[in-house]
Amino acid sequence: MQHLPILPIVIPLLAGVLLLLPPLCHSLPRQRFIAVAVNLALIVTAVMLLQRTHLEGALTYALGDWPSPFGIVLVADRISALLTLLTSLLGLGALLYACAGDDKNGMYFHPLFMFQLMGVNGAFLTGDIFNLFVFFEVLLIASYALLIHGGGKQKTRAAVHYVIINLVGSCLFLFALGTLYGVLGTLNIADMAAKATLLGPDEQPLAKAGGLLLLAVFGLKAALLPFYFWLPRSYSSASAPVAALFAIMTKVGAYSILRIHTTIFGAGAGALAEIATPWLQPLALLTLIIGSIGALASPSLRTLTANLTLVSMGILLTAIALQRADATAAALYYTIHTTLVTGALFLLADMIGRQRGKAEDRFVASRRMQRPVALGVAFVIAAVAATGAPPLSGFVGKVLLLQATEGAVETSLIWPIVLISGLAAIIALSRAGSSLFWRHSEDAPVAEPTPALRIIAVYLLLAASPLLVVFGGPITEFTDAAATQLHDSAALSGMMQQGGS
Repeated sequence: MQHLPILPIVIPLLAGVLLLLPPLCHSLPRQRFIAVAVNLALIVTAVMLLQRTHLEGALTYALGDWPSPFGIVLVADRISALLTLLTSLLGLGALLYACAGDDKNGMYFHPLFMFQLMGVNGAFLTGDIFNLFVFFEVLLIASYALLIHGGGKQKTRAAVHYVIINLVGSCLFLFALGTLYGVLGTLNIADMAAKATLLGPDEQPLAKAGGLLLLAVFGLKAALLPFYFWLPRSYSSASAPVAALFAIMTKVGAYSILRIHTTIFGAGAGALAEIATPWLQPLALLTLIIGSIGALASPSLRTLTANLTLVSMGILLTAIALQRADATAAALYYTIHTTLVTGALFLLADMIGRQRGKAEDRFVASRRMQRPVALGVAFVIAAVAATGAPPLSGFVGKVLLLQATEGAVETSLIWPIVLISGLAAIIALSRAGSSLFWRHSEDAPVAEPTPALRIIAVYLLLAASPLLVVFGGPITEFTDAAATQLHDSAALSGMMQQGGS
């Protein structure tokens, strides 16, 4: 049990290496079995980690038993444990969908999938900002290969843009790390938070520049305006299980903003307190607006889902920008909702596209679907959840965010934009549903049946939305506790002392 914090990283790492070995790399059935078994093991591990962090507080794991801040330290608190569990649940849905045939389209899908999970989990669990960069690179390298899995001109073109923009982001990340290390003398997050309050007037501008440069880097990962342009094309061109898994990728950027700019540059940072807020809040609202316009203009369900991802990131980053515990709790609840629903929508768009022949998922007339009832019910659930309409989890998440606003300025600025974005999503998804399910040719041939495993994967992810409402009480209690833990500077000091012991 003492090694529990590192298991979400080690398990997919060893599984990825194992799946590359000759006895397994040429046997797809064995790869599928091992990948699903490993994902289930990750879910069990994440649940155990969630229980321990909730009962015992933050857990630290010093690799090689080197004391903090000199060694590599993993930190598992309520937020990182929650996001690790969320990654595992999303990964299971995407993996089950891929096992219905998508993993045949190219080589090494399952090892790359494992390495992707390793990178994401590592980014959530690291307590060192340099190792955050390392895990970013791990998940990005895996995502480069997954994005072009199966080949095709459209995927290759999108992958080139995706790789270039992320390489630029990685360079800026290193510049920011060098600047902050030169000023603070450490890259351990807890140690940086303690030293940031002691900086003199001559050192504060450099630390502020490094912090804002990190905001730009993480904003790029989170598709924050003006760095959002890579997302719609990349996500809409990727294969369905890859796009579904990518639903957690932007959350890594949002989590990094939350962790760094609450822990290091939070309310207790003195002259460096909340340096991101004047930039983050207006850019988040503009991202929300741009995503809503993109949703209304989307020609296909995949593109619409990609633009709805932008909308969700705008809402999420707006909550993070408020820099208060109740807003952070709302952001955590909304993160669970939007990650799983968005992943389900990407899978559903692919199933619908396969049923409609050459029309695919574009909003034009096409042949009849083989399973219109199963797909239609799934679409209605996903649409209601994604638009934030009652009674599903999207409505609860938006209500929590709106309740977290304080004062006339915040209310008058955030409420109209969030509510109008919901109206835009309703219009866009209503148009999509009427086009996909009602506009068809009577004489067109019936499509091939959809494998049951794909439908199971979609409904598995969609089940999270009503469950988030049914168990809303304990879930919101947990998110409140997680947000309070993050914003508690005394708990941070205790965590730092524990890491150094």
